[in-house]
Amino acid sequence: MEQTEKRKNRRAKIARPLRVRPSRPQDEHFEDLIVSTNASRDGVYFVSHQQRYYKGMRLFVTFPYSGPTDPMNCEYVAEVVRVEPQPSGKVGVAIHLLMTVNIGGSSPASAAQRP
Repeated sequence: MEQTEKRKNRRAKIARPLRVRPSRPQDEHFEDLIVSTNASRDGVYFVSHQQRYYKGMRLFVTFPYSGPTDPMNCEYVAEVVRVEPQPSGKVGVAIHLLMTVNIGGSSPASAAQRP
């Protein structure tokens, strides 16, 4: 069976640190500090040892992440679109960046929706 391409933007192999946390109170809190495998304008893929990710999960994602006090950090609300078990026991996670939560920031998704 042929798989159709769902991505709107091309991905580039970009290894940048990111910080990921669940955004919904019903999800058990954790903080995942990992490095991206690839990224596009509105998505990021990474591999994690955390087994708590699931499709549809909402997250707070800081990408790129330079430390807790760096003013250049950009935080997004994101949604998990795919979770892939890895042979190493880790999981590959694809996320869609929905909007920024920084004051005055614009989102990859909402920028196209502005009048």
